[in-house]
Amino acid sequence: MKQYGFLLVLFLLVMGANAQDARSFSLNLYGGYNFSDEIDYDGYSATIDDGFQYGAGFEYFFSTNNSVELKYSRQDLKIPFYGPAGNQINAGNDKGAFNFILADFTHYFDTGSNLLPYLGAGAGVGIVETPQGGSGTYFAWDVKGGVKIKTASSVSVNINAYLQSMSAAVGESYYWTYWYGPVAVDDYISTFQFGLGAVLSFNFKN
Repeated sequence: MKQYGFLLVLFLLVMGANAQDARSFSLNLYGGYNFSDEIDYDGYSATIDDGFQYGAGFEYFFSTNNSVELKYSRQDLKIPFYGPAGNQINAGNDKGAFNFILADFTHYFDTGSNLLPYLGAGAGVGIVETPQGGSGTYFAWDVKGGVKIKTASSVSVNINAYLQSMSAAVGESYYWTYWYGPVAVDDYISTFQFGLGAVLSFNFKN
């Protein structure tokens, strides 16, 4: 009998509106795990360690199943730097952090059930807290895809995968042109972190 009661409660929980209503908004709490990445430039390299990421966002649905979101996320991590000989330059002083402040657009696909697959992308700024205590602000972007599981209550759960990146100018390369002679072109390095996460959403209507 308890099993039937549990199934009934579960059925009632997953029943709800199929679409994500226009002029509603959500407070989103993020948690995820980012995999490591490595960047190389001019014989030097740095490892972006894997680790947990957390954050929060405010999402507004301006039309049915379409939203914009302002979100913040942070990952505390180690960023060891290596010289051309492979020696770690900042041994014992390699703790830093990645912060992302992004504006995202997301489209949800109505399946006629409580499951809403979605795709999204965004852009903004990434703030790197370096092991030496300084910080830098750079262009950042992300893409994501997942499934939002709606319930009859105001709480829903999202399961997603994402790729986030930031880019920084690190120097210049010179190229010879026939008309203008040597021309300087900025060199860029970029991080690419793939992650898996979950989102706890508190949904509200106007």
